[in-house]
Amino acid sequence: YKTTHTEQSSGINAEYGSTGSPGDETPLTEKEMEKLIAEWTPEPLVPVGAAGKELPVPVIESKVGKYVTIDGKECLNLATMNFLGMIGKREIEEAAIESVQKYGVGSCGPRGFYGTIDVHLMLEEKLAEYMECEEAIIYSYGFATVASAIPAYSKRGDIIFCDREVCYAIQKGILASRSTVFYYNHNDMEHLVELLEIQAKKDKKNPKKARVTNRFLVTEGLFVNTGQITNLPKLIELKQKYKFRIFLDESYSFGVLGEKGRGLTEFYNVDRRNVDMIVGSMEFSLGSVGGFACGSSFVIRHQRLAGQGYVFSASLPPLHASMVIKAMDYFDKDLFAKLIDNCKTAHKALESLDTIKIAGDPLSPLKHIRLIDNNSEEALREICALGRENNLALTVATYTSTELFAKEPSIRVTVNTELTEQEITTSVQKIGSLIYQYMARDISDGS
Repeated sequence: YKTTHTEQSSGINAEYGSTGSPGDETPLTEKEMEKLIAEWTPEPLVPVGAAGKELPVPVIESKVGKYVTIDGKECLNLATMNFLGMIGKREIEEAAIESVQKYGVGSCGPRGFYGTIDVHLMLEEKLAEYMECEEAIIYSYGFATVASAIPAYSKRGDIIFCDREVCYAIQKGILASRSTVFYYNHNDMEHLVELLEIQAKKDKKNPKKARVTNRFLVTEGLFVNTGQITNLPKLIELKQKYKFRIFLDESYSFGVLGEKGRGLTEFYNVDRRNVDMIVGSMEFSLGSVGGFACGSSFVIRHQRLAGQGYVFSASLPPLHASMVIKAMDYFDKDLFAKLIDNCKTAHKALESLDTIKIAGDPLSPLKHIRLIDNNSEEALREICALGRENNLALTVATYTSTELFAKEPSIRVTVNTELTEQEITTSVQKIGSLIYQYMARDISDGS
């Protein structure tokens, strides 16, 4: 093994995709290597002070539907990603039972090794037809879908432009690709143009390298970390000018945006062929497990050999494939319209509270609320605990310590189709009361 000065100095940049030029490639001397080894101290497996800090986990004792029983207390559920209310529908449950009786519980094999079951093919065909794409592929785990799809195409030496507020799964997919990555400010098209222009100038200086460098833009349709919607028409306009491929993660916008729930391309009425690959989750609007990717056959078939989560993981349990097929039968314009109406109602009601700031598009079922004063994670968790005491399930948005960019603490309020207008209004009023209750107790404790 030959250690170089580049490896010594690259540090974190190499891990997250260096954007600088290569440094000195001269080998280290024997004395330099001995000095580095002598100075090296391994990091502990568990960060210092982390042991014993595990957060209390509320235990659920019921279906995760409109109402949920937590530690013996029934609560109205404003924390669920079950946007369309698929969990608990009798016909979907019956489809799962019939599937278990026919196929058993699991698949016990990857798709290429006796893990492909007829319902997998039926589901892929149904998804491709619904999304008006040539082909679709399904994965057994939602997180692994985009985390596998990105490195299947983008490799070392390639370039990725990415919104800095993308979800953790996209971050891990980019890291696995070992590509050079440029993060632009959240939904900031002007900053993106600046980065594209810088790269265009580099390409002109080295056209030979530019010809063999693939360029991708990776973003979410509806950002789980902010509740905002990406500007897809502008991205397509920039794609045509700067020549990159668009990978769009629709995990939270599929089954939410668009007249028929097809996501951002339908929402903006743009040609799906302008998006090179759409990735989605079956764990939110569809109330099941797994994920999917769809696009042209040329693009999708590559994942059947190069998508690690597809090639090496056991395939989706057939009962979940059967559930999704049945859940998609519920897709209806009125259902999606009901969700959007509830989103608008919740947004308007939250805006009336004078103790919080709200982040998220009015059409988004994901709303992030933050206290105007003392917006600490500890305070937000206290408010969520008060919520459970008062029959309201709320959750603090949780992030890992390895997120690339720091996140401001928030309570993530979610909206679904099963809520009535009265329930939404009353719940928001209750959130306001809980905040005042917490503030009063905080003042009392401090006096």
